[in-house]
Amino acid sequence: MEIPEGNEGLAEETMGLPVKHGGPPEETLAAGVAAALERLIGLFRSLSPASGMSLTSAATLATLDRTGPSRLTWLAGREGVTQPAMTQLITRLEDAGLVDRAADPADGRVVQVRITADGKAMLARRRAVRAERVAGLLDRLSPDERAALAAALPAMDALANAERTGPTAAGAVPNAERTEPAAAGALVNAQSAEPVTAGLTTGER
Repeated sequence: MEIPEGNEGLAEETMGLPVKHGGPPEETLAAGVAAALERLIGLFRSLSPASGMSLTSAATLATLDRTGPSRLTWLAGREGVTQPAMTQLITRLEDAGLVDRAADPADGRVVQVRITADGKAMLARRRAVRAERVAGLLDRLSPDERAALAAALPAMDALANAERTGPTAAGAVPNAERTEPAAAGALVNAQSAEPVTAGLTTGER
């Protein structure tokens, strides 16, 4: 099912900046993680199936799937778009049957957006395609690189949740410094060695 949209504002540059040594640890880690994230965004785009759905639409569906019914104003802030833009996006998703709207049980004057069964099914299909393609990349990594990625997963999840949960627990950042930039770089570099599958997309519209 296609949700035609223009490009949404995710960075496409893949700078691949090396982590510099000798500076303050916090600045070194921040620069390394920021560079790795830029490259991972490009990798994520290429691994996503060509469904006609923008990454912002897919991210909004994933947010609704993860957090449950949400107000449109909160979704706009969460995905970094204006409220009018989110209103248009939700209207398109609703027309496609992927979300619906209902009154907030706690306040009937407030409307909440909910993901539908069809929306959950679309997310599941997209995730399955990406997982299969990532599996092909993981096969090209060394056992040590795969172990580093596995060890980095909790730190990467903590980083993704840091904006909503507050400061990271003591010790989490140093662990990420030891594993995440090198592991992320290995995964991104594995893709550049050869195509994962024929016709792999280079982005979504």
